Amino acid sequence: MAKKILLLLGDYTEDYETMVPYILLKTLGYEVHTVCPDKKAGDYVKTAIHDFEGDQTYTEKRGHNFVLNKDFTEVCLGDYDGLYISGGRSPEYLRNNEDVVNIAKYFLTNSKPIAAICHGPQILVATGMLRGRKLTAYPSVAPEIRACGAEYIEVQGDNAVVDENLVTSPSWAAHTSILSEFLILLGAKIKL
Repeated sequence: MAKKILLLLGDYTEDYETMVPYILLKTLGYEVHTVCPDKKAGDYVKTAIHDFEGDQTYTEKRGHNFVLNKDFTEVCLGDYDGLYISGGRSPEYLRNNEDVVNIAKYFLTNSKPIAAICHGPQILVATGMLRGRKLTAYPSVAPEIRACGAEYIEVQGDNAVVDENLVTSPSWAAHTSILSEFLILLGAKIKL
């Protein structure tokens, strides 16, 4: 039986940070359920494409419509082997949803593999459970990470940080790192 991954999304999730993990995990045989609060299977989230073009921050363009394949209200957390939190703008407002925060708390409490990319760690910060943990994120999230008692690790954009069951990275430029480490946490044999 394939391992199940919960991919947590919201409108204006970062396009690459949604599409790439979804496609890779599915290609490797994982069952990936894509969910968003207040949406059901067949609905979609709008994505945003972020790029680094020499400005003081990333630029943002409208991406694609990404179709969800699972009703948010039908998620049974005990069925999942791992949680993947995409970045972009969606974590900023999803962290205010009690059900979303409870999903993150469940995976943290049960030491199940979690990957959070870019702004995704904002949802983990909202759990109040990161004190003493080490993680990275998009640099603008660093103050939030430090404020909750966790250690922000500054890394090059193509690297990931692993702390027990948690792997984080600053952006889609680190897909190889974050996905390889997430797969290792899931028990896959990866040649790095």
